[in-house]
Formats: sequence, structure tokens, C-alpha cells
Amino acid sequence: MTAADATPIHIALGLTDEELADIVDILGREPNRLELSMYSVMWSEHCSYKSSRIHLKRLPTEGEGVLVGPGENAGVMDVGDGIAAAIRIESHNHPSYIEPYQGAATGAGGILRDIFTMGARPIALMDPLRFGPLTDARSRWVAEGVVSGISGYGNSVGVPTVGGEVVFDECYRGNPLVNVACLGILPADRLVLAKATGEGNLAVLLGSSTGRDGIGGVSVLASAGFDEGSEDKRPAVQVGDPFEEKRLIEACLALLDAGLVVGIQDLGGA
Repeated sequence: MTAADATPIHIALGLTDEELADIVDILGREPNRLELSMYSVMWSEHCSYKSSRIHLKRLPTEGEGVLVGPGENAGVMDVGDGIAAAIRIESHNHPSYIEPYQGAATGAGGILRDIFTMGARPIALMDPLRFGPLTDARSRWVAEGVVSGISGYGNSVGVPTVGGEVVFDECYRGNPLVNVACLGILPADRLVLAKATGEGNLAVLLGSSTGRDGIGGVSVLASAGFDEGSEDKRPAVQVGDPFEEKRLIEACLALLDAGLVVGIQDLGGA
């Protein structure tokens, strides 16, 4: 038996013993593997912000111009004259450390989905980045791949990277921070939420072809440490498809304009 075979399933999926006990309490029984996989995704750091939520709650989220606050795919502000702005920032640290180009590229792809699923057209990307010193070969490799990934994806999908910042410091050696922010614009009356009401509605799942890439990306990968078998987790990094996402953006916005969408949700991670 290998070490991997001896690892409990919930640990392999990124859940702790305490979280498994909570799941058992919620279900009133031992979860099956499918249920464990679902919990591992929804309770992952990437989807639940379980370690940072306490800090995020300290930020202001209410105001006269706030149309949508926390809890949706993106925040939305009223900017006047019937126009609203959708804004979101997200990190893709672990995937970018393992596979810099695809990790950063799919980070850009994910943030674009968060914007257009609010009914907004993405118009600009920004990227605050933190890397180890450029004298370190690994840090240099990560930095070059991340910059190429963000710019390559944005250019292919037709959304420019209009600004950003970069810091190199010893504290980011082996611990890069890769953030991508996106701004989108929409008519305020086109705002749509991740909620569906009514009976008899058609549910449609759209996206790129399903492959082996990205499996466990938000649980096995995003909730793990940077040094926990990093190279073995390379298949968990998604492979981006910006041209398919460009078609998805145009299709969804056209459906929204036609009033054919009751609710819409980005399923990139979950």
C-alpha cells in the first residue's frame, strides 16, 4: 500500500478531521464519496473564504450607490445615468505557483465570468502581483509565466489589462500572491443575480469541454500549502480556453438583453 492509498479520503480532498466531524453531524451519517467531494469544494478556501472571512467582514459594504454587496458573483455600484459598474478581485495563488501560465490565465478567466454573470460586459483587467526576488530562479519562472498568462488570456478574450502593480520581496519566495481584478459596465436594468424562481424554467450548463484538468483545483490545490507535493498537484490546475469564454460572454449577454435569463451563476470552481 502506498502512502497515497493510506491517506483518508477526506484528507486527500483537502478537508480536516474537524470538518469531517461537522459533515457527519449535518448529515446524521457518514458521507459518501460524492458528498465528500461536494463539501470539499464548497468548504474550500477558494469558495468559502473560511480563513479570511473574518477579515473581509471588517470592510465597508453598504452605501448609497451599492446595488449588490457581498454574496453574489461580484459587487455592483450605481455610477449614474442608468449605468452600473460590476467589480471583483480574486486571487489564484496556488495554481499560479504550480503552473504559472495556466494558473494565472484561468484566474483571469474566472474573474471575467464573475463579471459577465452579473449582466456586465468586462472592459478592463488589473493585476496586483507579489513575487520572490528575481535572483531566485523559481520566482523568476513564476513571475514570467504569470504575467504572460494574464496578458495572453486577456488579449485573446478581448479585455485589456489596463494597470497593476508588482512587488518583489524575500517574503514572497515560494509564496506568490497573484490577484486579478476586473471591471465591467452594464445598464442598471440588466442586472441579474444568481437566483432562479418560477417553475418549468430550462436549466442550461455552458462551458468548455470537460477534461481531467482542474479536478480538485479549489479543494486539493487551493486549500493546501505551497510545499505539500506541489509538482504532484499540477494536473489540478485548469487549462484555459479564452476563445470559448469569448463566445460564452457574447452568448450570455445576448440572452440577457433578450430577457431570456432568470438567473445565472459562474460554476468555475464549484
